[in-house]
Amino acid sequence: MEEIKMTSKSKISRRDLLRGATVTGAALAAGIAASEEALAKSAQSVKWDHETDVVVVGAGASGFPTAIIAREAGSSVILVEAESHIGGHAILSAGNVPLGGGTAMQKKYGIEDTPDLIFQDLTDWSVTETNGAADYRYNDREIIRAFADNNVATFDWLTSHGVVWVEMKPDTIGGGGVGNSVPRMNHAAIRHWPLVQSGKPADKALQTTAFEAYGGNGLMRSLEVAAQKAGVPILLEHRMTALHRRDGRVVGIAVEHKGKTLNIRARKAVFLGTGGSTGNVNFRRMIDPRLTEEYCGLGGMPWSNQDASGELAAMSVGAALWGLANEVGEFGWTITKPEQLGCQYGYRTLQWLPGSEVFHLARAAGLRIVNWQDAITVNMLGQRFYDETGPQFRGNGYKSIDPYTPGSYLNAKNIKYSPANWLNAAMAGIGDGHNGGGPIWAIFDAEAVKRERWIPTPPNVDMDNGFFFQADSIGELAKKIEMKYQRVPMPPENLEATVARYNSFVDSGVDEDFGKPKPLYKIATGPFYAAWATPCLHDTRTGVRINAKCQVVDMEGQVIPGLYCGGESAGGFGQHGLARAFCQGYIAGNWAAKEPLAG
Repeated sequence: MEEIKMTSKSKISRRDLLRGATVTGAALAAGIAASEEALAKSAQSVKWDHETDVVVVGAGASGFPTAIIAREAGSSVILVEAESHIGGHAILSAGNVPLGGGTAMQKKYGIEDTPDLIFQDLTDWSVTETNGAADYRYNDREIIRAFADNNVATFDWLTSHGVVWVEMKPDTIGGGGVGNSVPRMNHAAIRHWPLVQSGKPADKALQTTAFEAYGGNGLMRSLEVAAQKAGVPILLEHRMTALHRRDGRVVGIAVEHKGKTLNIRARKAVFLGTGGSTGNVNFRRMIDPRLTEEYCGLGGMPWSNQDASGELAAMSVGAALWGLANEVGEFGWTITKPEQLGCQYGYRTLQWLPGSEVFHLARAAGLRIVNWQDAITVNMLGQRFYDETGPQFRGNGYKSIDPYTPGSYLNAKNIKYSPANWLNAAMAGIGDGHNGGGPIWAIFDAEAVKRERWIPTPPNVDMDNGFFFQADSIGELAKKIEMKYQRVPMPPENLEATVARYNSFVDSGVDEDFGKPKPLYKIATGPFYAAWATPCLHDTRTGVRINAKCQVVDMEGQVIPGLYCGGESAGGFGQHGLARAFCQGYIAGNWAAKEPLAG
């Protein structure tokens, strides 16, 4: 049996990544069909390649705390990661961490908060958004109680393990579903490591003073260092394909590594921190049938794929899913408007730049749009469908409702209703009986390029793969739009009529179709452009059912011994942000280390 001593690092191809998702799907089908007796027989015949006390799957925001805490508590640990690099979704984040309850940072700035106040905030049925969506109504009370009670300890743990916070009063920037009563948002410093988005370090003057877009780098690199100091081996390019269960207990995992299947025994526990399911089309469509293949611009890709591998493996040994309402709740950033146009990965705060080790997969940085008056958005048929300046879904935070009385019917009654339906309209489709809205295109002209200060050429746009087109006339532009997700040709006469009608609204100052506030600019000066502007997927807010200890629970409501889960692969918690992942990793690490050794 091989002893694990060091991190394994090599490259993995895109094809291998996709093949891993297929293997996981097959494992699910086999798991559902297998009886408990067959599963037990299979686990008893396993030849173990490695053994340890705790196996942690996923080197991200929940996996790192679990692994480090369990190791520091005296358990041996192996941390496996499917990709060729660490960090998961979290390393690409802005590093905004909404932890409260009376943290040192809150106390320093005179903010009074308690665990009870967090719990009250995050379970308040009466909090709704201006579109009527409820932020907290469907949260699991047991999970929220555990989260609230462990906020301060998690904040202190992160600080003691190398995370540097930008010195500023906690605020509301970058969070959704984090509570209305007091500010709780902390911002991680970027630090000195090269940014995964660009391959270069941030300017030295910004490394401890700024947090915009890149703070996740400081978070996850700090925890990587802490894991190394604790002696946690990290096996990269080890993709979990199955869980092993014997006598009712999860006893290990199977992984695929460079074409070989390896089995890793867990004498105490397995923790699943695999990052969610937005990258698995068939899985996400169980929850929202609209999310077909064209929603390929995932926040986190191509650095890490949220492939549902943890959820599928857990389901194959009997785990239940939980909190599905939170995934389709129209609040927060599960689905977002793009902010980078003309590229596949247009998530709002993430822009890939040449120099990143995955830029060859991202292929383009995108054109960051500042003012939606500079473009119209059209569907596959070349028709507008909504006011382009319409907002995306919002999430509740400090003083989103003001005045606020916990549990009062007035919280919803006093809100001025204002639907946020650009996303819903974009996903409505073209009336041909197909699910999914199809590609959405931003149409603009040379004058818009000047106003936005865009450079509409590679590497800023992806012309080779059908995410950006240019032509000298509107009709020619429509004819050029061909790519695998554009299932019907765009009729040139449709796009010409749409642009002409919109230009007439600029003349009149009134958008008679969708109420866009005083349309300002005509689309009249060539060349003309069509840029990919399809909604992006980001958060996973549903997943495996867990209890307050982050133990996985089955369809009968019983704990599956030896199996834990946290972060975006766990259900029951509708918050956007890193806090739930870090906190659940903190909880799981402490409890997993206390598990008795399996026989």
